[in-house]
Amino acid sequence: MAEADIALIGLAVMGQNLILNMNDHGFVVCAFNRTVSKVDDFLAKEAKGTKVVGAHSLKEMVSKLKKPRRIVLLVKAGQAVDDFIEKLVPLLSAGDIIIDGGNSEYRDTTRRCRDLKAKGILFVGSGVSGGEDGARNGPSLMPGGNKEAWPHIKTIFQGIAAKVSTGEPCCDWASSDPGPLFSHLAPVGELNSKEHRKGTSFVSFENAKMPF
Repeated sequence: MAEADIALIGLAVMGQNLILNMNDHGFVVCAFNRTVSKVDDFLAKEAKGTKVVGAHSLKEMVSKLKKPRRIVLLVKAGQAVDDFIEKLVPLLSAGDIIIDGGNSEYRDTTRRCRDLKAKGILFVGSGVSGGEDGARNGPSLMPGGNKEAWPHIKTIFQGIAAKVSTGEPCCDWASSDPGPLFSHLAPVGELNSKEHRKGTSFVSFENAKMPF
């Protein structure tokens, strides 16, 4: 039965904390990990008493997702991301969304966005800044890639992001062309992750004049 709003793959501390953050904001999350025993451990410990659900295979995970399916990859940047994408694509439908939150190299993000668009899958690469504490209590999020995905992830992303004193989320659409932007997101993200805790404003990359 499709019950989950979003899935997250990768149950290291960052992944666990993002899941718990999403749960706190009313979203049902399906958790998956390549070592499936970690799923059971997470559900029995950190996620006990929450609405988080688990899956023991990618096929089961996909079956639990509402459409369009939204899947966050929080795994080691590089080949691991490509490996999961390769396994996921046959299970997905046109309009489904894959989100890479592992701070991948921007040229990989550009390539994945292009290749998946040709298959009807919407790809987003998102900077996630603020470390483990930010993931749990409110990170700065910098999504970019296929903008068709934004209306389907905006509520979740801006819901879990840190907020400044005015209530504005530290999250906005960064760019529909991740190539020239993503090489600069890491230092800007680090700035925002520190400054939003002081109640200062977050830059909207979509409309800002960037120094490159």
